[in-house]
Amino acid sequence: MAEPNPRLAVYPGTFDPLTRGHMSLIYRGLRLFDNVVFAIASSTPKKTCFTFEERVQMARETFAGEPRIIVEGFEGLLIDYVERRGAGAILRGLRAVSDFEYEFQMALMNRRLSREVQTVFLMTDYNWMYLSSTIVKEVALNGGNVKGLVSEPVLAKLTEKHKQLKAQA
Repeated sequence: MAEPNPRLAVYPGTFDPLTRGHMSLIYRGLRLFDNVVFAIASSTPKKTCFTFEERVQMARETFAGEPRIIVEGFEGLLIDYVERRGAGAILRGLRAVSDFEYEFQMALMNRRLSREVQTVFLMTDYNWMYLSSTIVKEVALNGGNVKGLVSEPVLAKLTEKHKQLKAQA
């Protein structure tokens, strides 16, 4: 394997949907790294509202015009993807102590699999500490207003999904 680029980070997740909290974290990550790959996992144990393709498309629309953010989907082990990408770091956000336990386990496993890749944790901005994709989905799909919590492309997709669910009921 070639030496990883310490100025390139991968920010992985399901992003179902992408929220302002995720956006805040990636923009803050750009203060530390030259480029950040916004890496959307194709498979997840979570039940997703949006397809893999929809999640990738919403992210591409959200970050259009930002050349330092590279939106890509990936499958398989994160650490394999990070190594293929040549990144030197995995960027992760922490909201609460409960996040830390899971993230710490994942970071240690990734470290065991690849000693060259570092995991960098950023605390979530206080504006978004309460925010999660799960809460946003729940509110939006039940007709609640999530404007300001997600980007315009994501808001449009959530509104469309709510209308589809309402029509099926």
